[in-house]
Amino acid sequence: MNAMMRRAVIGTAAVSMALSIAACGKAGDDSKDAKDSGSKTKIGLLLPENKTARYETLDKPLFVEAVKKDCPDCVVEYKNAAGDVGAQKQQFDQQIADGIKVIAISSVDAEKSASWVKTAHTKGVKVVAYDRAIAGADAYVSHDNEKIGKLQGQAILDALGTKAATSNLVMINGDEKDPNAGLFKKGAHESLDGKIKIAYEASGEWDPKIAGEKMAAAVSSVGKDKINAVYSANDGMAGGIITAIANAGIKGIPVGGQDAELPGIQRIIAGTQTFTIYKSPKQLAPAAAQFAVNLLQGKDIGAQGKTDGVPSTLLEPTVIKKDNIASTVIKDGIYKVSDVCSADIAAKCTALGIK
Repeated sequence: MNAMMRRAVIGTAAVSMALSIAACGKAGDDSKDAKDSGSKTKIGLLLPENKTARYETLDKPLFVEAVKKDCPDCVVEYKNAAGDVGAQKQQFDQQIADGIKVIAISSVDAEKSASWVKTAHTKGVKVVAYDRAIAGADAYVSHDNEKIGKLQGQAILDALGTKAATSNLVMINGDEKDPNAGLFKKGAHESLDGKIKIAYEASGEWDPKIAGEKMAAAVSSVGKDKINAVYSANDGMAGGIITAIANAGIKGIPVGGQDAELPGIQRIIAGTQTFTIYKSPKQLAPAAAQFAVNLLQGKDIGAQGKTDGVPSTLLEPTVIKKDNIASTVIKDGIYKVSDVCSADIAAKCTALGIK
């Protein structure tokens, strides 16, 4: 972790407080800070959807907290597009009209967002691409998304062991409008191709319901007794997939995910999900916040390198399995043991040393 990351990481107490704040809001609402902004300096934060729980419960509050740490007089105007690219365009345009000079945006549709960036630049507005790359942005912060896919693919192979070569895999990828989804898919194929048969592949569009439907279609196409593992691009879709395979009478096969969402962590403990990928919001949100504050203040943003010509910092992802839950999301304060270890899995938590 470089010096910028070390300065940006927030302590456990701050995370707990931020999560409490997030629990009181709802998707698409302005933060209270924005309403009370007065003449204070504003930074925009636009997140893409609320089907994936992390955006409301982790990314938003951690970003707000980090902005206040680096710029006590700054406030964050926040909106969530709920998956609607048109709504996000309106939110982006409104923030420019409101005089906001730096907008951090995780785009619903990166290709369309690229033209918004050009418009923003003509009006002196800087744009931070948050977690999803946007061509022409002033800065970009994310995790190494191709590496995430490689880790996901390898974790599937590791779970199957020597059976991988004769196994059939179902792949449920993310939304094709999200450039990260393509990187996850590319990385996963680099790990998987030639080592396992991909018997069915489709996009679950980051929607648990659609992912479950695609999984049901895979069962019909491949046959329930011929499916040996499932790659899910994220934890939300993994939930729908796991329900679908249970309904089909399929048991005991590896299912992977991503995002280290609380339900995903709980499914790993319960044994219905095999792994997830932890992309620490405690690194991502503060890094994006510092980029935004530095751009606002005319400072060097402190990027580690460039991605497609955009100054960027790419953070390291981590595979989470049963044996490192306590040393990752629990130790980092993302979740409390009391949050993770519900009554139905309490005994399994104890057996894993999560206490």
